[in-house]
Amino acid sequence: MAAPTPAEDRAALRQLVENWAIWRDAGDWDRFATVWHPVDGWMTATWFQGPAADFIAVSREGFDRGVSILHFLGGHSADVVGDRAITQTKMTINQRAEVDGVLVDVVCTGRFYDFCARHDGDWTIVRRQPIYEKDRLDVVDPGASLTLDPELLGRFPAGYRHLAYLQTKAGFTVKAGLPGLTGPVVRRLYDEGARWLAGSATAGDPHAEE
Repeated sequence: MAAPTPAEDRAALRQLVENWAIWRDAGDWDRFATVWHPVDGWMTATWFQGPAADFIAVSREGFDRGVSILHFLGGHSADVVGDRAITQTKMTINQRAEVDGVLVDVVCTGRFYDFCARHDGDWTIVRRQPIYEKDRLDVVDPGASLTLDPELLGRFPAGYRHLAYLQTKAGFTVKAGLPGLTGPVVRRLYDEGARWLAGSATAGDPHAEE
């Protein structure tokens, strides 16, 4: 069998990212599990950091409870070296929940930064690290009013502070110091991506974000 062409690899990687969003948001958990590397899959989010299998389990629990988190994708790029790749995909994370009794939507815009590897001939995600660029909070009922706690809002970086505010109010423990559009944390992520393509033993250090 002929090796995939660069165009075929890029198309397969784009399909991988699209499958992640479609299957996760639809609650298609068996197929969602197939997008991850079966041994090394790792997910970092505002509210979760850990192995892909655990992320699937807690996402399923939240889905069954009615937690509403949806993902929408935009532009995509892929850097491929042999059986490894780094992909970046523009995205929005949309979450609806009540904050202090008021129903709100939070929209967070950024990128999915994915460390990918070929496994048994198919591309899989080894590590997903979102980059959070900006967000906003809107009340669903335009006649409703909501006053945010500035101290709580100020605990988190500008790129995802409204998302973190909603999730904290909903009972999640939200991680501070995740990568944004600029700064040392996102630069470290880019360096980890470059090392991954150069053959590093691991897909960076997902425990290192502070």
